[in-house]
Amino acid sequence: MFVLFRKIRSFLTLQKVLSKQVNELTNAYFEDLKSVKLNLGQIQAHINSQKEYINNISEVEFSVFSQWGDDGIIQYLINKIEIPNKTFIEFGVENYKESNTRFLLINNNWSGYIIDGSKEHINYIKKDNISWACELYAEASFITAENINDLLKKPDFDPEVGLLSIDIDGNDYWVWKAIHVINPIIVIVEYNSLFGVNNAWTVPYDPNFVKYEKHSSIIYYGCSVKALCLLAEEKNYVFIGCNSKGNNAYFIRKDKMPEALTSKTAEQGYVLSKFREAQVNAERPIGKERIKLINGLEIFDVAKNEKTTINSELVVYK
Repeated sequence: MFVLFRKIRSFLTLQKVLSKQVNELTNAYFEDLKSVKLNLGQIQAHINSQKEYINNISEVEFSVFSQWGDDGIIQYLINKIEIPNKTFIEFGVENYKESNTRFLLINNNWSGYIIDGSKEHINYIKKDNISWACELYAEASFITAENINDLLKKPDFDPEVGLLSIDIDGNDYWVWKAIHVINPIIVIVEYNSLFGVNNAWTVPYDPNFVKYEKHSSIIYYGCSVKALCLLAEEKNYVFIGCNSKGNNAYFIRKDKMPEALTSKTAEQGYVLSKFREAQVNAERPIGKERIKLINGLEIFDVAKNEKTTINSELVVYK
């Protein structure tokens, strides 16, 4: 009788634990919908939409789910640009709790397709109620220039996607260059501000690139704003600036460029980041000192179409 009682108690305890976990998952999405920060984001988006003209996209920044102020920039852009298909694609989302498109998904009811190299992250997203409460497709895949177009064919989206966000901490330039099966209206690409305002640099292409394994500094990755601007011109896009934290560059397809925005050169729109990812001997170098950690490493100059090495003395910052 005592053994039976213990089994019943264990079963009830397990049931209680599982019930709590289910409730937590069930409530997560609805907490997003009811959160104060979401309501404040909606108010700020409305205020920003009344601005007929801005000098810099940083003027409309705010964050709800984005790491920095990108939620505000995106809301401003979709209010100023004619976008027939309310769809987005984002790479490198981790567990999607912090991303450039989560607010767009919840607040604006867009349909989305997200890709991350971690199966654990994608399984987490698929269990998150956002996956059934919204039209969201999630794919676990390590993105390369070779597989990206096949991956982009998986959801039944019109090729004229509303927004594409690329943040894979490595081959960002090469992956955007390889894409040809979609024609997004807005493109956001992470850049490495440490490469300076004057260099058209990207890390050389390596399909197995992982920044945490490539170099101990973890600041050897990605590409410069100038490299992205040259690629954007090839792809028929206009550069409109960077977020104020200096990690995301924004591009609009030329046929969709609104009057509220002005195009910028790489020099005009470049922003130097201040966040310190690298750590050496328990110290985190700041500002222009950071580039010295990757001095002499191989880099590809897209303007000259050749490999060279990083010379920190020749890097120019604004």
